[in-house]
Amino acid sequence: MLKWSNEVKSGDTDNKEGRAAAYYWKNIFNGTYTNFTRDKDGKQPNILLNYGYAVLRAIIARSLVASGLLPTLGLHHHNRYNAYCLADDVMEPYRPYVDRLVISCIRTTKIDEDNITLDQKKVLLSLPTLDVTIEGKRSPLMIAAGQTAASLAKCFLGESRKISYPEIDFTIWQWT
Repeated sequence: MLKWSNEVKSGDTDNKEGRAAAYYWKNIFNGTYTNFTRDKDGKQPNILLNYGYAVLRAIIARSLVASGLLPTLGLHHHNRYNAYCLADDVMEPYRPYVDRLVISCIRTTKIDEDNITLDQKKVLLSLPTLDVTIEGKRSPLMIAAGQTAASLAKCFLGESRKISYPEIDFTIWQWT
């Protein structure tokens, strides 16, 4: 999967991103959920993922507004009924942090197939405080999200051409 990440071309004409995503979702839960399919209306672990992504979306939207940006106007996400298109664009590189917390929930909390428990909410609500490496420095995810939003605002103003995103080293994460 990491090999494919270096081979993605503009427009993803070879569907490397799609292949990597299929591999990722098939293997992320390491046999705990065999035949897992990501489905926003599905049962666990989809319920945990949805909750975590909602928390992440709120963090990103807050950071965008704090940087003077309107989270409604997206770059790639476009939907007249979605007030958070830009937040949905910007949050993509932060999703693995939610995925990691969901794996932690699966390992350490009692799973209810139809609901999210208080203990699981506590784990997922720790998201803003997770350590993130951005621009070579460690900081809480909430601060990193602010740096990402501020760098995007600088791009829109023509002051910069680079958006600051977290540097995720999957090799040091405990996925299995």
